[in-house]
Amino acid sequence: MSLYCENNIEEIEKDIRYLKLLANQYPTISDASTEIINLQSILSLPKSTEHFISDIHGEYESFTHMLKNASGVIKRKIDDVFGNSLRQKEKSSLATLIYYPEEKLRLIKENEQNLEEWYRITLYRLIELCKVVSSKYTRSKVRKSLPKDFAYIIEELLNEQSDRINKHEYYNGIIRTIIEIDRASEFIIAISEVIQRLVVDKLHLIGDIYDRGPGADIIMNALMEHHSLDIQWGNHDILWMGAAAGSKACISNVLRISLRYANLSTVEDGYGINLLPLATFAMDFYKEDPCKNFTPKAIDKKISKSELSLFSKMHKAISIIQFKLEGQLIKKHPEFLMDDQLLLDKINFKDNSIKLGEKTYSLNDSNFPTIDSKDPYKLTLEEENLINKLKFSFINSEKLQKHIKFMYTKGSMYLIYNSNLLYHGCVPLNNDGTFKKVTINNKEYYGQALLDRFDRLARDAFFAKNDSNAKEYGMDMVWYLWCGPYSPLFGKHRMTTFERYFIDNKETHLEIKNPYYKYRDNEKICNAILLNFGLYPDSSHIINGHIPVKTKEGENPVKANGKLLVIDGGFCKAYQPQTGIAGYTLIYNSYGLLLTSHEPFESIRKAIEEEKDILSSTVILEHTVTRKRVADTDAGKNLKQQIEDLEKLLICYRKGLIKEEK
Repeated sequence: MSLYCENNIEEIEKDIRYLKLLANQYPTISDASTEIINLQSILSLPKSTEHFISDIHGEYESFTHMLKNASGVIKRKIDDVFGNSLRQKEKSSLATLIYYPEEKLRLIKENEQNLEEWYRITLYRLIELCKVVSSKYTRSKVRKSLPKDFAYIIEELLNEQSDRINKHEYYNGIIRTIIEIDRASEFIIAISEVIQRLVVDKLHLIGDIYDRGPGADIIMNALMEHHSLDIQWGNHDILWMGAAAGSKACISNVLRISLRYANLSTVEDGYGINLLPLATFAMDFYKEDPCKNFTPKAIDKKISKSELSLFSKMHKAISIIQFKLEGQLIKKHPEFLMDDQLLLDKINFKDNSIKLGEKTYSLNDSNFPTIDSKDPYKLTLEEENLINKLKFSFINSEKLQKHIKFMYTKGSMYLIYNSNLLYHGCVPLNNDGTFKKVTINNKEYYGQALLDRFDRLARDAFFAKNDSNAKEYGMDMVWYLWCGPYSPLFGKHRMTTFERYFIDNKETHLEIKNPYYKYRDNEKICNAILLNFGLYPDSSHIINGHIPVKTKEGENPVKANGKLLVIDGGFCKAYQPQTGIAGYTLIYNSYGLLLTSHEPFESIRKAIEEEKDILSSTVILEHTVTRKRVADTDAGKNLKQQIEDLEKLLICYRKGLIKEEK
């Protein structure tokens, strides 16, 4: 019993209402004491494993495999358990079976000559491995992870002790019976899924699930089935969030990017968005226009010439609508300080040029059939009808709305977890490295307070359905988060989309990064950011995504003397020529931090048939001799608080302040 509780009866009496409620759950001294013992024992367990992934960008096959192999954790566990007792081929086969049990079993049944013997050996190996991965947890937590059909059997096998001779035949009998009654396949699938679930306790996604790759909706389906995760919104995620809320500017950006990468599968097949009105509109107004600057980047896709032609016209059509809608927002919100992005009114339609600042540039395209030079930001009646139809499709897509609601439920602008600060983009800074103050509704915010304010406004965009003003302002701010000069998700002074399409001179394409990216290798600045978020720099890290690490040019993902870790290494195929790899992931276990770089993943089919895992290289960033325990984590802090409350309850029982239920 703590002296703190014994000597603070007055403080205990202040909490008496809460303690009486707690007494309903623990009605006797025995109940409260048992729970204290249970919680104290949990504090001494090893810290569970966390898995960090960033910038997936719709690459669902690579992501699915990374999720299943836990960035190499399962293979390392197999090495730890079986060492030299298994050949490398056998280890690879066992790992693949755990990743894809149903698919791998189908192949094995076709090719294995002595299936009964294979079942027996495999079952023993899986049980041995499951014992190790479950050893970090209480029996209660493991029990909750077990599939209903096999929960009792798996629990019995996991708690087998080799020195108990009397039960040796009992356990062998269980395995023999599983095979004899033809339940071995189902049991292997069940225990493989348990291993997958227990090997990583928490998944952190540091933003950008959406855009570029073909399967963001598939990824979201998988995430909704995951047992424990959180999401730090990326700039591409916030764009889809705004589109689902009904922001026309966000909708036009989503469609433009989808067409730019010839990736309509997420939009059409995944979310059922009807693009026929856009295709019809594009053919009506751009039929004779080759739209050569709008040819999609068809990465690893076989697209016919007619499809490319149609996509190009749709791409240009939605881009012009986007520029008009964005211009309207910039004029509506002078406080956004984005007047330098009002470009349609700077076009000289007579000589096909545009004046930016003091310089005049030639445009590479002269066909603007829907732009009125006298009122360039006004949508034509046809454009207005089109964007309204598209908005209707977005806000009435049941699957999209479900996914985005999940994104809000599990997501945030940043997260503080186990002394680490997780965010996708940046914390806006000034040129001298001090925090940038941003004015929102006549009030200044910076650092953590700025991200908190943006978080609140982003939620208004989706949830403030009964307050049209709050919802509209929230949607406008979500668009600002996508491309605004002081957005912590965008992190650049401006987005030069128009210039990249219409001006060949690349000096106009420059997008200057926020000073944060100059200072993120500065330990002093990183320490200041950690302190601003209430963290102790000596024991904390910043985990960051958004800007791909150019590994092939020698850039190091570990910055500021280990204070900041960048884990965007090129998951997206479009970035891999720049990065030279296919992504970084991070593992944080009870021994420390492991950074893993990954080679490009071929396919799930080859992973199953040829047992081709992702080739990865792991670097130990931090290693502790003494393992971290649950007591050292955020969960441990909560458990300690629960213990303290229960100790107060015990005093109440013993002092007669609360009566036990006999």
